[in-house]
Amino acid sequence: MAEKMKMTRKGYDQLKKTIEHLKTTRREQISADMGVAIADGDLRESAAYDQARMDQSENEARILELEDQLENALIIEEGAQDGVTLGAHVVLQDGTGREHRFEIVGTYEVDILKGKISDQSPIGQALAGSRVGDTVSVQMPRGTQEFKVLSVSYE
Repeated sequence: MAEKMKMTRKGYDQLKKTIEHLKTTRREQISADMGVAIADGDLRESAAYDQARMDQSENEARILELEDQLENALIIEEGAQDGVTLGAHVVLQDGTGREHRFEIVGTYEVDILKGKISDQSPIGQALAGSRVGDTVSVQMPRGTQEFKVLSVSYE
């Protein structure tokens, strides 16, 4: 049995939408691409047909991967626990006074460019259960860094 992975409700719903998109819209696009390639004639030398088959294989593999994630998801309700937990939007201040904004999410939901960090990351683990005003120490590649928790919200 696979290990359950924590996920926010928002992440779970987004995962379901992605699977639905891959099963409908993306499959239809790939089918149309195959139809065009087949209509062009000789499939033995058709790069378009080969590409459509590769796209189909990748799409089906991605669907299986995401369905597995969905099946093994453990939804953690935002704010269900005391302090910072999954789904929290946190504003931190480092030692130089610079502010950092993060959303704490499950491993499958990480998107560094959007400020979504895993609850299993060093910062996510250090923040677990912390409250506004707390100072947390995080082991970083260049040594330990301290952050003060300025705000915690669940949007």
